[in-house]
Amino acid sequence: MGRLFIFVVGLNHKSAPVEVREKLSFSGERVQEALTTLRAAAGIEGCCILSTCNRMEIYAACTDMEKGLASVKRLATGWANLPQEMFSRYFYVHTLYNAIRHLFRVAAGLDSMVLGETQILGQVRTAYQLACEEQVSNGIINTWFQQAITVGKRVRTETGIDQFPVSTSYTAVELAEQKLEGLAGRCALILGAGKMSELTLKHLLSHGVQKILVANRSLDKAQAMANSCGGEAIAYSALYERMAEADIVISCTAATHYVLQKHQVEAAMAQRQGQPMFLIDIAVPRDIDPQAGEVPGVHLYDIDDLQGVIDQNLEERRNAAAQAEKIIEFEISQFMRWLNSLFVVPTIVALKQKGEQIREKELARALSKVKHLSEKEKKLIGSLASSIVNQLLHDPITRLREHAASPDGHLYSEVLQNLFSLDVPGQRAKREKESPALHVVRRG
Repeated sequence: MGRLFIFVVGLNHKSAPVEVREKLSFSGERVQEALTTLRAAAGIEGCCILSTCNRMEIYAACTDMEKGLASVKRLATGWANLPQEMFSRYFYVHTLYNAIRHLFRVAAGLDSMVLGETQILGQVRTAYQLACEEQVSNGIINTWFQQAITVGKRVRTETGIDQFPVSTSYTAVELAEQKLEGLAGRCALILGAGKMSELTLKHLLSHGVQKILVANRSLDKAQAMANSCGGEAIAYSALYERMAEADIVISCTAATHYVLQKHQVEAAMAQRQGQPMFLIDIAVPRDIDPQAGEVPGVHLYDIDDLQGVIDQNLEERRNAAAQAEKIIEFEISQFMRWLNSLFVVPTIVALKQKGEQIREKELARALSKVKHLSEKEKKLIGSLASSIVNQLLHDPITRLREHAASPDGHLYSEVLQNLFSLDVPGQRAKREKESPALHVVRRG
Protein backbone atom coordinates (compact mmCIF):
# COMPACT_ATOMS: atom_id res chain seq x y z
CA MET A 1 0.00 0.00 0.00
CA GLY A 2 1.37 3.40 -0.99
CA ARG A 3 0.93 6.65 0.83
CA LEU A 4 -2.66 7.43 1.80
CA PHE A 5 -4.09 10.91 1.34
CA ILE A 6 -7.16 12.27 3.12
CA PHE A 7 -9.82 14.73 2.05
CA VAL A 8 -13.37 15.87 2.78
CA VAL A 9 -16.03 16.84 0.26
CA GLY A 10 -19.22 18.39 1.57
CA LEU A 11 -21.82 21.09 1.79
CA ASN A 12 -23.45 22.81 4.75
CA HIS A 13 -25.80 25.59 5.77
CA LYS A 14 -23.25 28.18 4.62
CA SER A 15 -22.56 26.72 1.17
CA ALA A 16 -25.91 25.36 0.01
CA PRO A 17 -29.62 26.21 0.45
CA VAL A 18 -31.94 23.77 2.19
CA GLU A 19 -33.44 22.57 -1.11
CA VAL A 20 -30.01 21.24 -2.10
CA ARG A 21 -29.07 19.94 1.37
CA GLU A 22 -32.27 17.94 1.68
CA LYS A 23 -31.40 15.99 -1.48
CA LEU A 24 -28.28 14.77 0.29
CA SER A 25 -29.82 14.01 3.66
CA PHE A 26 -28.86 10.39 4.39
CA SER A 27 -30.47 8.25 7.03
CA GLY A 28 -31.12 4.58 7.74
CA GLU A 29 -30.56 2.21 4.85
CA ARG A 30 -29.72 5.03 2.46
CA VAL A 31 -26.54 6.01 4.30
CA GLN A 32 -25.52 2.35 4.49
CA GLU A 33 -25.95 2.00 0.73
CA ALA A 34 -24.05 5.24 0.16
CA LEU A 35 -21.14 4.06 2.32
CA THR A 36 -20.91 0.75 0.47
CA THR A 37 -21.00 2.48 -2.91
CA LEU A 38 -18.44 5.02 -1.80
CA ARG A 39 -16.00 2.43 -0.46
CA ALA A 40 -16.17 0.54 -3.77
CA ALA A 41 -15.40 3.67 -5.81
CA ALA A 42 -12.09 3.98 -7.61
CA GLY A 43 -9.23 5.14 -5.39
CA ILE A 44 -11.14 5.03 -2.07
CA GLU A 45 -9.48 3.03 0.73
CA GLY A 46 -11.64 4.18 3.64
CA CYS A 47 -14.59 6.53 4.11
CA CYS A 48 -17.19 7.99 6.45
CA ILE A 49 -20.34 10.06 5.81
CA LEU A 50 -21.49 12.75 8.26
CA SER A 51 -25.11 13.68 7.53
CA THR A 52 -27.10 16.15 9.66
CA CYS A 53 -29.85 18.68 8.99
CA ASN A 54 -27.20 21.33 8.32
CA ARG A 55 -24.46 19.39 6.53
CA MET A 56 -23.50 16.35 4.45
CA GLU A 57 -19.80 15.58 4.35
CA ILE A 58 -17.83 12.69 2.86
CA TYR A 59 -14.51 11.94 4.54
CA ALA A 60 -12.16 9.65 2.63
CA ALA A 61 -8.66 8.19 2.52
CA CYS A 62 -7.19 7.33 -0.87
CA THR A 63 -3.94 6.31 -2.55
CA ASP A 64 -4.57 8.61 -5.53
CA MET A 65 -5.99 12.02 -4.63
CA GLU A 66 -7.08 12.89 -8.16
CA LYS A 67 -8.87 9.59 -8.69
CA GLY A 68 -10.45 9.60 -5.23
CA LEU A 69 -11.80 13.15 -5.55
CA ALA A 70 -13.20 12.40 -9.00
CA SER A 71 -15.07 9.38 -7.64
CA VAL A 72 -16.56 11.32 -4.73
CA LYS A 73 -17.48 14.28 -6.92
CA ARG A 74 -19.29 11.98 -9.35
CA LEU A 75 -21.18 10.19 -6.58
CA ALA A 76 -22.12 13.33 -4.64
CA THR A 77 -23.54 15.16 -7.65
CA GLY A 78 -25.35 11.99 -8.71
CA TRP A 79 -26.95 11.55 -5.30
CA ALA A 80 -28.07 15.19 -5.34
CA ASN A 81 -29.23 14.91 -8.96
CA LEU A 82 -27.05 17.88 -9.87
CA PRO A 83 -25.00 18.37 -13.05
CA GLN A 84 -21.29 18.06 -12.27
CA GLU A 85 -20.67 21.64 -13.36
CA MET A 86 -22.76 22.72 -10.33
CA PHE A 87 -20.34 21.00 -7.94
CA SER A 88 -18.23 24.09 -7.25
CA ARG A 89 -21.32 26.19 -6.54
CA TYR A 90 -22.45 24.21 -3.51
CA PHE A 91 -19.66 21.87 -2.43
CA TYR A 92 -16.35 22.54 -0.70
CA VAL A 93 -13.23 20.39 -0.79
CA HIS A 94 -10.56 20.26 1.91
CA THR A 95 -7.45 18.12 1.55
CA LEU A 96 -4.70 16.91 3.89
CA TYR A 97 -3.99 19.51 6.62
CA ASN A 98 -7.15 21.52 5.88
CA ALA A 99 -9.26 18.35 5.95
CA ILE A 100 -7.91 17.43 9.38
CA ARG A 101 -8.57 20.93 10.67
CA HIS A 102 -12.11 20.93 9.25
CA LEU A 103 -13.18 17.73 11.01
CA PHE A 104 -11.62 18.85 14.30
CA ARG A 105 -13.50 22.18 14.09
CA VAL A 106 -16.76 20.41 13.21
CA ALA A 107 -16.43 18.09 16.23
CA ALA A 108 -15.65 21.08 18.45
CA GLY A 109 -18.80 22.91 17.31
CA LEU A 110 -16.84 25.74 15.68
CA ASP A 111 -18.38 25.14 12.23
CA SER A 112 -21.98 24.90 13.46
CA MET A 113 -24.84 27.32 12.89
CA VAL A 114 -24.84 27.89 16.66
CA LEU A 115 -21.24 28.34 17.78
CA GLY A 116 -20.18 25.64 20.21
CA GLU A 117 -23.35 23.54 20.02
CA THR A 118 -23.06 20.10 21.57
CA GLN A 119 -25.23 17.89 19.35
CA ILE A 120 -22.68 17.72 16.53
CA LEU A 121 -20.16 15.78 18.63
CA GLY A 122 -22.63 12.94 19.07
CA GLN A 123 -23.40 13.06 15.36
CA VAL A 124 -19.70 12.73 14.50
CA ARG A 125 -19.44 9.75 16.85
CA THR A 126 -22.53 8.10 15.31
CA ALA A 127 -21.21 8.61 11.76
CA TYR A 128 -17.89 7.01 12.69
CA GLN A 129 -19.57 4.06 14.43
CA LEU A 130 -21.68 3.40 11.35
CA ALA A 131 -18.61 3.46 9.10
CA CYS A 132 -17.02 0.85 11.38
CA GLU A 133 -20.15 -1.30 11.42
CA GLU A 134 -20.33 -1.21 7.62
CA GLN A 135 -16.60 -2.03 7.47
CA VAL A 136 -15.81 0.88 5.15
CA SER A 137 -13.30 2.71 7.37
CA ASN A 138 -9.58 2.00 7.56
CA GLY A 139 -6.72 2.76 9.94
CA ILE A 140 -6.42 6.42 8.93
CA ILE A 141 -10.17 7.11 9.04
CA ASN A 142 -10.32 5.38 12.44
CA THR A 143 -7.53 7.44 13.98
CA TRP A 144 -8.76 10.66 12.34
CA PHE A 145 -12.28 10.33 13.75
CA GLN A 146 -11.19 9.00 17.12
CA GLN A 147 -8.92 12.01 17.57
CA ALA A 148 -11.66 14.38 16.34
CA ILE A 149 -14.01 13.03 19.01
CA THR A 150 -11.27 13.48 21.61
CA VAL A 151 -10.70 17.05 20.38
CA GLY A 152 -14.43 17.81 20.62
CA LYS A 153 -14.53 16.59 24.21
CA ARG A 154 -11.34 18.44 25.14
CA VAL A 155 -12.56 21.74 23.69
CA ARG A 156 -15.81 21.57 25.65
CA THR A 157 -14.08 20.51 28.86
CA GLU A 158 -11.28 23.08 28.76
CA THR A 159 -13.12 26.08 27.27
CA GLY A 160 -16.72 25.55 28.49
CA ILE A 161 -17.86 26.84 25.10
CA ASP A 162 -21.23 25.06 25.38
CA GLN A 163 -21.97 26.42 28.86
CA PHE A 164 -23.24 29.80 27.60
CA PRO A 165 -26.81 29.58 26.15
CA VAL A 166 -27.33 31.63 23.00
CA SER A 167 -30.89 30.77 21.94
CA THR A 168 -33.83 32.75 23.27
CA SER A 169 -35.77 29.71 24.49
CA TYR A 170 -32.78 28.07 26.15
CA THR A 171 -31.66 31.32 27.75
CA ALA A 172 -35.15 31.86 29.15
CA VAL A 173 -35.12 28.46 30.83
CA GLU A 174 -31.56 28.90 32.09
CA LEU A 175 -32.49 32.26 33.57
CA ALA A 176 -35.52 30.73 35.29
CA GLU A 177 -33.37 27.95 36.73
CA GLN A 178 -30.88 30.45 38.12
CA LYS A 179 -33.52 32.67 39.71
CA LEU A 180 -35.48 29.77 41.20
CA GLU A 181 -32.33 27.85 42.20
CA GLY A 182 -33.35 24.81 40.20
CA LEU A 183 -36.41 23.69 38.23
CA ALA A 184 -36.76 20.14 39.52
CA GLY A 185 -40.28 19.59 40.81
CA ARG A 186 -41.50 22.97 39.49
CA CYS A 187 -44.64 23.69 37.48
CA ALA A 188 -44.37 25.66 34.21
CA LEU A 189 -47.12 27.29 32.19
CA ILE A 190 -46.51 27.89 28.48
CA LEU A 191 -48.68 30.38 26.63
CA GLY A 192 -48.69 29.68 22.89
CA ALA A 193 -48.09 26.55 20.83
CA GLY A 194 -45.75 27.75 18.11
CA LYS A 195 -42.19 26.71 17.27
CA MET A 196 -40.61 28.86 20.00
CA SER A 197 -42.97 27.39 22.58
CA GLU A 198 -42.05 23.85 21.46
CA LEU A 199 -38.34 24.60 21.87
CA THR A 200 -38.98 26.12 25.29
CA LEU A 201 -40.94 23.04 26.28
CA LYS A 202 -38.03 20.74 25.38
CA HIS A 203 -35.61 22.83 27.44
CA LEU A 204 -37.96 22.84 30.43
CA LEU A 205 -38.19 19.05 30.31
CA SER A 206 -34.41 18.67 30.07
CA HIS A 207 -34.06 20.85 33.19
CA GLY A 208 -36.32 18.62 35.26
CA VAL A 209 -39.62 20.55 35.34
CA GLN A 210 -42.22 18.21 36.86
CA LYS A 211 -45.49 19.62 35.59
CA ILE A 212 -46.24 21.50 32.37
CA LEU A 213 -49.43 23.33 31.48
CA VAL A 214 -50.03 24.47 27.91
CA ALA A 215 -52.54 27.17 27.01
CA ASN A 216 -53.39 28.31 23.49
CA ARG A 217 -56.42 29.86 21.80
CA SER A 218 -56.61 26.67 19.73
CA LEU A 219 -57.18 23.93 22.29
CA ASP A 220 -56.30 21.28 19.69
CA LYS A 221 -52.81 22.73 19.23
CA ALA A 222 -52.37 23.03 22.99
CA GLN A 223 -53.44 19.42 23.37
CA ALA A 224 -51.00 18.20 20.68
CA MET A 225 -48.08 19.97 22.33
CA ALA A 226 -49.05 18.83 25.83
CA ASN A 227 -49.35 15.22 24.62
CA SER A 228 -45.77 15.31 23.36
CA CYS A 229 -44.46 15.78 26.88
CA GLY A 230 -47.06 14.28 29.15
CA GLY A 231 -48.28 17.73 30.06
CA GLU A 232 -51.79 19.13 30.42
CA ALA A 233 -53.59 21.35 27.94
CA ILE A 234 -55.88 23.93 29.48
CA ALA A 235 -58.63 25.93 27.84
CA TYR A 236 -57.87 29.59 27.33
CA SER A 237 -60.91 30.45 29.42
CA ALA A 238 -59.31 28.66 32.39
CA LEU A 239 -55.92 30.31 31.93
CA TYR A 240 -56.15 32.87 34.71
CA GLU A 241 -57.62 30.41 37.18
CA ARG A 242 -54.90 27.81 36.59
CA MET A 243 -52.02 30.28 36.38
CA ALA A 244 -51.65 30.28 40.16
CA GLU A 245 -50.23 26.74 39.94
CA ALA A 246 -47.24 27.88 37.88
CA ASP A 247 -43.82 28.77 39.26
CA ILE A 248 -42.76 29.80 35.76
CA VAL A 249 -44.87 31.36 33.00
CA ILE A 250 -43.27 31.58 29.57
CA SER A 251 -45.33 33.41 26.99
CA CYS A 252 -44.86 33.51 23.23
CA THR A 253 -48.14 34.07 21.38
CA ALA A 254 -48.98 35.93 18.18
CA ALA A 255 -51.38 38.26 20.02
CA THR A 256 -51.29 41.97 19.20
CA HIS A 257 -52.23 42.97 22.77
CA TYR A 258 -51.33 41.97 26.33
CA VAL A 259 -52.67 38.53 27.23
CA LEU A 260 -51.59 38.91 30.88
CA GLN A 261 -52.62 42.10 32.67
CA LYS A 262 -51.39 43.30 36.05
CA HIS A 263 -54.66 42.55 37.83
CA GLN A 264 -54.71 38.98 36.53
CA VAL A 265 -51.19 38.38 37.81
CA GLU A 266 -52.17 39.93 41.19
CA ALA A 267 -55.10 37.51 41.45
CA ALA A 268 -52.84 34.54 40.75
CA MET A 269 -50.24 35.68 43.27
CA ALA A 270 -52.92 36.04 45.96
CA GLN A 271 -53.42 32.27 45.76
CA ARG A 272 -49.69 31.40 45.90
CA GLN A 273 -49.23 32.30 49.58
CA GLY A 274 -46.02 34.23 49.07
CA GLN A 275 -44.41 31.78 46.62
CA PRO A 276 -42.60 33.74 43.85
CA MET A 277 -43.61 33.57 40.21
CA PHE A 278 -41.21 33.92 37.33
CA LEU A 279 -42.64 35.51 34.14
CA ILE A 280 -40.72 35.39 30.85
CA ASP A 281 -42.16 37.27 27.89
CA ILE A 282 -40.39 36.25 24.67
CA ALA A 283 -43.10 37.56 22.34
CA VAL A 284 -42.84 40.58 20.04
CA PRO A 285 -45.10 42.48 20.51
CA ARG A 286 -45.08 41.71 24.22
CA ASP A 287 -47.66 39.42 25.80
CA ILE A 288 -47.31 40.56 29.41
CA ASP A 289 -48.14 44.00 30.74
CA PRO A 290 -44.85 45.51 32.03
CA GLN A 291 -46.71 46.70 35.15
CA ALA A 292 -47.17 43.05 36.14
CA GLY A 293 -43.54 43.14 37.21
CA GLU A 294 -44.52 45.52 40.01
CA VAL A 295 -46.61 42.85 41.76
CA PRO A 296 -44.80 41.63 44.91
CA GLY A 297 -43.16 38.25 44.37
CA VAL A 298 -43.26 38.53 40.57
CA HIS A 299 -40.07 38.58 38.49
CA LEU A 300 -40.71 39.70 34.91
CA TYR A 301 -38.23 39.48 32.03
CA ASP A 302 -38.87 40.45 28.42
CA ILE A 303 -37.02 39.75 25.17
CA ASP A 304 -34.61 42.67 25.69
CA ASP A 305 -33.57 41.34 29.09
CA LEU A 306 -32.85 37.96 27.51
CA GLN A 307 -31.00 39.52 24.60
CA GLY A 308 -28.57 41.13 27.00
CA VAL A 309 -27.78 37.70 28.44
CA ILE A 310 -27.51 36.21 24.93
CA ASP A 311 -25.12 38.92 23.76
CA GLN A 312 -22.92 38.39 26.79
CA ASN A 313 -22.96 34.63 26.26
CA LEU A 314 -22.12 34.99 22.58
CA GLU A 315 -19.07 37.00 23.53
CA GLU A 316 -18.11 34.32 26.02
CA ARG A 317 -18.47 31.68 23.29
CA ARG A 318 -16.31 33.70 20.92
CA ASN A 319 -13.61 33.93 23.58
CA ALA A 320 -13.89 30.19 24.17
CA ALA A 321 -13.73 29.58 20.41
CA ALA A 322 -10.42 31.46 20.20
CA GLN A 323 -9.05 29.20 22.92
CA ALA A 324 -10.49 26.18 21.11
CA GLU A 325 -8.66 27.09 17.90
CA LYS A 326 -5.34 26.89 19.78
CA ILE A 327 -6.25 23.44 21.08
CA ILE A 328 -7.15 22.36 17.57
CA GLU A 329 -3.88 23.60 16.08
CA PHE A 330 -1.94 21.57 18.64
CA GLU A 331 -4.02 18.46 17.97
CA ILE A 332 -3.52 18.88 14.21
CA SER A 333 0.25 18.90 14.67
CA GLN A 334 0.00 15.69 16.68
CA PHE A 335 -2.14 14.02 14.04
CA MET A 336 0.11 15.20 11.20
CA ARG A 337 3.13 13.76 13.02
CA TRP A 338 1.38 10.40 13.21
CA LEU A 339 0.08 10.55 9.63
CA ASN A 340 3.44 11.36 8.10
CA SER A 341 5.14 8.72 10.20
CA LEU A 342 3.04 6.12 8.39
CA PHE A 343 4.99 6.91 5.25
CA VAL A 344 8.50 7.07 6.73
CA VAL A 345 8.27 3.97 8.93
CA PRO A 346 8.40 1.52 5.99
CA THR A 347 11.44 3.41 4.68
CA ILE A 348 13.19 3.16 8.05
CA VAL A 349 12.39 -0.55 8.26
CA ALA A 350 13.69 -1.14 4.72
CA LEU A 351 16.86 0.85 5.45
CA LYS A 352 17.57 -1.14 8.62
CA GLN A 353 16.90 -4.41 6.79
CA LYS A 354 19.32 -3.46 4.02
CA GLY A 355 21.96 -2.50 6.56
CA GLU A 356 21.48 -5.83 8.31
CA GLN A 357 21.74 -7.74 5.03
CA ILE A 358 25.00 -5.98 4.16
CA ARG A 359 26.36 -6.62 7.65
CA GLU A 360 25.52 -10.32 7.52
CA LYS A 361 26.92 -10.74 4.01
CA GLU A 362 30.21 -8.96 4.65
CA LEU A 363 30.66 -10.53 8.09
CA ALA A 364 30.20 -14.01 6.63
CA ARG A 365 32.71 -13.23 3.88
CA ALA A 366 35.32 -11.93 6.34
CA LEU A 367 34.93 -14.81 8.76
CA SER A 368 35.24 -17.35 5.96
CA LYS A 369 38.77 -16.08 5.30
CA VAL A 370 39.89 -16.26 8.92
CA LYS A 371 39.82 -19.88 10.15
CA HIS A 372 41.29 -19.79 13.65
CA LEU A 373 39.18 -17.22 15.52
CA SER A 374 37.64 -18.04 18.86
CA GLU A 375 33.91 -17.57 19.46
CA LYS A 376 34.71 -14.53 21.58
CA GLU A 377 36.71 -12.97 18.73
CA LYS A 378 33.91 -13.72 16.21
CA LYS A 379 31.37 -12.02 18.49
CA LEU A 380 33.70 -9.02 18.84
CA ILE A 381 33.98 -8.67 15.06
CA GLY A 382 30.22 -9.12 14.73
CA SER A 383 29.62 -6.36 17.31
CA LEU A 384 32.03 -4.09 15.47
CA ALA A 385 30.18 -4.64 12.18
CA SER A 386 26.80 -3.94 13.85
CA SER A 387 28.15 -0.78 15.46
CA ILE A 388 29.45 0.56 12.14
CA VAL A 389 26.13 -0.08 10.38
CA ASN A 390 24.06 1.42 13.23
CA GLN A 391 26.20 4.55 13.47
CA LEU A 392 26.14 5.01 9.70
CA LEU A 393 22.33 4.77 9.59
CA HIS A 394 21.66 6.70 12.81
CA ASP A 395 21.79 10.21 11.36
CA PRO A 396 19.67 9.51 8.22
CA ILE A 397 17.01 7.75 10.31
CA THR A 398 17.00 10.52 12.94
CA ARG A 399 16.68 13.23 10.31
CA LEU A 400 13.90 11.34 8.56
CA ARG A 401 11.92 11.03 11.79
CA GLU A 402 12.42 14.73 12.50
CA HIS A 403 11.10 15.70 9.08
CA ALA A 404 8.23 13.21 9.13
CA ALA A 405 5.88 15.79 10.67
CA SER A 406 6.71 18.47 8.09
CA PRO A 407 4.60 18.97 4.93
CA ASP A 408 7.48 17.70 2.77
CA GLY A 409 8.39 14.80 5.06
CA HIS A 410 7.44 12.26 2.39
CA LEU A 411 10.02 13.81 0.03
CA TYR A 412 12.84 13.04 2.48
CA SER A 413 11.59 9.47 2.61
CA GLU A 414 11.52 9.18 -1.18
CA VAL A 415 15.03 10.65 -1.52
CA LEU A 416 16.34 8.15 1.02
CA GLN A 417 14.69 5.30 -0.85
CA ASN A 418 16.45 6.34 -4.04
CA LEU A 419 19.84 7.05 -2.46
CA PHE A 420 19.96 3.60 -0.87
CA SER A 421 17.98 1.79 -3.63
CA LEU A 422 15.43 0.63 -1.11
CA ASP A 423 12.54 -1.54 -2.19
CA VAL A 424 9.57 -0.35 -0.15
CA PRO A 425 6.41 -2.25 -1.19
CA GLY A 426 3.83 -0.03 -2.90
CA GLN A 427 6.00 3.11 -2.82
CA ARG A 428 8.73 2.63 -5.41
CA ALA A 429 6.39 2.82 -8.41
CA LYS A 430 4.49 5.79 -6.93
CA ARG A 431 7.62 7.83 -6.25
CA GLU A 432 8.71 7.37 -9.86
CA LYS A 433 5.34 8.80 -10.95
CA GLU A 434 4.68 11.48 -8.32
CA SER A 435 8.08 12.95 -7.45
CA PRO A 436 9.72 14.63 -10.47
CA ALA A 437 12.15 16.24 -8.01
CA LEU A 438 13.72 12.83 -7.52
CA HIS A 439 14.62 12.63 -11.19
CA VAL A 440 16.53 15.89 -10.76
CA VAL A 441 18.38 14.37 -7.80
CA ARG A 442 19.32 11.31 -9.83
CA ARG A 443 20.45 13.38 -12.86
CA GLY A 444 22.49 15.60 -10.58
